Amino acid sequence: MLSAESLKKIDREIAKYPPEHKQSACMSALRIAQDENGWLAPETMDFLASYLGMPAMAVYEVASFYAMYNLKPVGRHKLTVCTNLPCALNGGVRAAEHLKHRLGVEFNETTADGQFTLKEGECMGACGDAPVMLVNNRRMCCKMSDDKLDQLITELKS
Repeated sequence: MLSAESLKKIDREIAKYPPEHKQSACMSALRIAQDENGWLAPETMDFLASYLGMPAMAVYEVASFYAMYNLKPVGRHKLTVCTNLPCALNGGVRAAEHLKHRLGVEFNETTADGQFTLKEGECMGACGDAPVMLVNNRRMCCKMSDDKLDQLITELKS
């Protein structure tokens, strides 16, 4: 289900907690599995539940609660644009509309070439740098003008 390397990483996360609380490594285990597979298939979450000694439903609850987990396949680059009020008032909605037009997709859709998935995000804690977005849950981009969005798309395509 997961590579030996990923299982080693999960074991390192489990070791951070007392043995009777290894389920506390659930979020880390989900991240590691997603890093390997690109998304979290039900079979992967079932495996993790068994590996962590917890009910599968508990793993599904964690994975479905947090927007950083992909419960279906996504493009090579997941672009998450904050549209909460502070970002919305400072260009977040405009940035999202620009990306929709540029990529030819709506929120929760993936481009035909499989390169980009566009997501609507919740507050990312950088309201003063609005509009903000995350690339693949790891790279935060701030003050995203149309020009900066176009440059980002060009960079990610290469």
